[in-house]
Amino acid sequence: MSKLFEVTYGQKQTSVNTDSLGMRDMQARVYEKRNSQHLLVKAPPASGKSRALMFVALDKLRNQGLKKVIIAVPEKSIGKSFKSTNLSEYGYYWDWIVKDENNLTTGGTSKSKVDAFINFMKSSDPSDDILISTHATLRFASEKLDAGDFDSCLLAIDEFHHVSQEDNSVLGAALRDILKNSSAHVFAMTGSYFRGDSVPILEPSDEQLFDRVTYTYYEQLEGYKYLKSFAMSYKFYRGRYIDALEELKDEFIDKKTIIHIPNVNSGESTKDKYGEVDQILDVLGTYLQKDERGITYIKTKTGRILKVADLVTEDGREKVAGYLAQMDKVEDLDMIIALGMAKEGFDWPFAEYALTIGYRSSLTEVVQIIGRVTRDSFNKTEAMFTNLIAEPDADNEEVQYAVNNIMKAITASLLMESVLSPVIKFKPKDQPNPNIDKPVISIRGLPRISTERVKKIIEQDLVEIKASILQDELLQTAISTGADAKVITKQLIPRVIATKYPDLTQQEVEEVRQYTVVDLTLTNAERDKDNKQLLKMADKFVNIEDLSIDLIDSVNPFQSAYEVISRDVDSKTLQLISRAFDAKKFEFTNDELRILYPQIKSFQQEYGRSPRRDSKNLEEVRLYYALAKLAQLKQERNV
Repeated sequence: MSKLFEVTYGQKQTSVNTDSLGMRDMQARVYEKRNSQHLLVKAPPASGKSRALMFVALDKLRNQGLKKVIIAVPEKSIGKSFKSTNLSEYGYYWDWIVKDENNLTTGGTSKSKVDAFINFMKSSDPSDDILISTHATLRFASEKLDAGDFDSCLLAIDEFHHVSQEDNSVLGAALRDILKNSSAHVFAMTGSYFRGDSVPILEPSDEQLFDRVTYTYYEQLEGYKYLKSFAMSYKFYRGRYIDALEELKDEFIDKKTIIHIPNVNSGESTKDKYGEVDQILDVLGTYLQKDERGITYIKTKTGRILKVADLVTEDGREKVAGYLAQMDKVEDLDMIIALGMAKEGFDWPFAEYALTIGYRSSLTEVVQIIGRVTRDSFNKTEAMFTNLIAEPDADNEEVQYAVNNIMKAITASLLMESVLSPVIKFKPKDQPNPNIDKPVISIRGLPRISTERVKKIIEQDLVEIKASILQDELLQTAISTGADAKVITKQLIPRVIATKYPDLTQQEVEEVRQYTVVDLTLTNAERDKDNKQLLKMADKFVNIEDLSIDLIDSVNPFQSAYEVISRDVDSKTLQLISRAFDAKKFEFTNDELRILYPQIKSFQQEYGRSPRRDSKNLEEVRLYYALAKLAQLKQERNV
């Protein structure tokens, strides 16, 4: 098994301690923005987003003239996070009180909930001031209401990444209508602002309405009391994953573990999810019994008794889920086997190890699973996520599927390493240090930010940009073959940025590109243990004082990922992955051609000739094919 990365944290307790108003560090940061009409809070699971909302919502009701608060959650179980809470006991001015009939996540039919929502909106009773509903109820109710009905209301949307600007997203359409045609305040919360399907959550014009508070995963974990490190690893297997599980079980059998089996439609699945649960139980040990609560007891080869919750089998699942909702002791459970459950909104703080079998196509889902084990708890100092994925087999018709899964797993790990690691501050060489108390790395040749739009993107969107880059299929295949650094940094990355932000000028795209590449490279760079002035990039150490944008552009920020793949799959598999790349490496979007055209002109001026197809430099070869494509398009226009 290969450990992709491990990050160690300082146990500073800043994420768990509270101030005089009962607020954690993240919540206090959000409260400072309480007067914002549109506020987006990006913070990890267990950071206290629900209570942060309570503080802001009560201030809007008591001090800002708003009359009602509507909270929309993606599923009923998450509604309990917003139940009545005694905040004054911890120093706040008011308590959070939700009338039972205004919590629409506890029961009732779809129609009765929609009717209750509409009655709440029409009610003039001042005590009808807080409502909790599901996203679905909000969708259906909004179809029967006008946007103006939300005037003087705070609309809070939990797990905001469920929203989409796609035409068929009813929730996204309702939100756009409310944003444009009402005076409502909007409070959006998410632990994962990038969607697995790469569809933007909001249109750029709507997105710019929002003030943002970002509390990073690193800040959250750095501020814990108990959890000291998080690691991410993966294991390839051939044949049956159950056999690989047998080899892997010593890694997790003594830890509080959540096992997610493959989706039944995936190549890793046997198509018999119940049979897979039985086989996993057999791997763990000897079956003893299932008690009246639905919990299975397994005796391991060392004699230990495991309490296992099966959330895959429908029969008895409600009893099991009810038990999980009530348990509060570390000895109450040892392991969960799940398929679609125990992810978003699920709270088992004692969980230490997440094992996911088969890659989940959504980065959001991976983040949610990791969030299950990164809660702070006295029983653990370490947490780990392991991905067990099928290795491609040339004789299998699903070879392309397996290749894609490997690349998605590797790129997800690159993103998580970036998200979970400390942020490295950097600036242009000729720009004064913005904070003399904190070290900032100076980069020669890095341009000063020229527009407010670029400044906002760089300050607020780098994680989302990196997610878009790492979800790009062409970029994934380039990583998998160790492609030339400048193909990645100067051709593929700006292509993704231009697609994500079509309103940017070419100069703005280039500025965002440079800051993104620097961030990616510095995050993946290794500091020398003996000399902190040295950074290891592309297998050689560079003095921090010598860093320039030209040097950074010549480094493949994903080289380590390629080395991991090269080390952990055989040469036959590596050739399969390479062939998958060969079929796609000379595809171009219109945005990419616009970016490559000035690079072609620069090449011609520098070398006095056009790029050649037979060059040993892949960057030049790619420019050759881009020039050929441009010539073809020009000819087609003239016909």
